[in-house]
Parts: sequence; structure tokens; C-alpha cells
Amino acid sequence: MPFEQALITWAHLVSAAIWVGGGLFLGAVLAPVLKNTSMNMQERMSLMIKVGRRFNIIAIPSLVILIGTGLYNSRLIIAKSDILFGSEYGLLLLLKMILVLAVIIVYIVHVRIIRGEVAEKIMSTMMPKEEVQALRKKIIILGEAISLMSVGILFLAAALDSGIS
Repeated sequence: MPFEQALITWAHLVSAAIWVGGGLFLGAVLAPVLKNTSMNMQERMSLMIKVGRRFNIIAIPSLVILIGTGLYNSRLIIAKSDILFGSEYGLLLLLKMILVLAVIIVYIVHVRIIRGEVAEKIMSTMMPKEEVQALRKKIIILGEAISLMSVGILFLAAALDSGIS
């Protein structure tokens, strides 16, 4: 494997570990741990917002790298519509690209829900508890959707890499 391809593969794998692993950690580890603390819901939400913002510092570049390296790795298939639409491999790749697009859209919605002024209201306890609870439910649903789709993308990537099709 040439050095360039090894570097691209390494960047892709590290970015996938950060994006998927970090998202799963937030939802499957940190959120349940916080739920069992003595913090009230607004304090937990404030902490999750702070952690989420810190995570986004590495998550967003990781997602960009994943998309870039994924497009680079699949450029030959994407360029040939007969392979993309006429083979099982191409159809799996197309499904993976649709899931990636869905992740991007849901992630943008997720981030937009907790835009600056909303986060400030939560962190300064200016938002009514009922609104915080409703917002929390939306965020959980979107976060779970992102995690599930991201894991699905990993499975599709593994299937494509192993030649399953």
C-alpha cells in the first residue's frame, strides 16, 4: 500500500473512531452517569452542552475528514454510474452515502436546537423546566439517531471493505 493511501486510511479510521466512539461515549456512558448524580436536569443539560461543545471541536473536523477520505476512496465507483447503480457494491455504497447525508442533516438540526442563546438560557437557568425537558427529549432522540446511523455506516463500510456484496 503506497504511503498516501496508508495515510488516508489512517486518517479515515482515526476520524471514525473519534466521531462514532465519541458520540457513543456521550450517549451511552456520560448521559447515564449524569442521570444518576445529584445534579438537577438543568445542571445536567448545562454540563452536556459544555461537553458537547468541547467534543464538537474535534468531532466536526473528524466528520469533514471522514467525508473527504470517503469520497476520495470511492471516487472511481462514484464516477461510473453503471457500477454505482448496477452492482451490489455500488448500491451498498449509495446506501452508505445516503446515510452519511442523513447524519449530516440530523447533526445540523441537533446543533441548531442548542444554538447560542438557547444554551445560554439553559446554563443560566432562565429557561423553564418544562422547556428544558422538551428540549432534552429532542436532543436525546437526535443524538440516538446520529449514533445509530453512524454505526450503520461503519457496518456498511466494513461490508464494502471486505467485499461482501
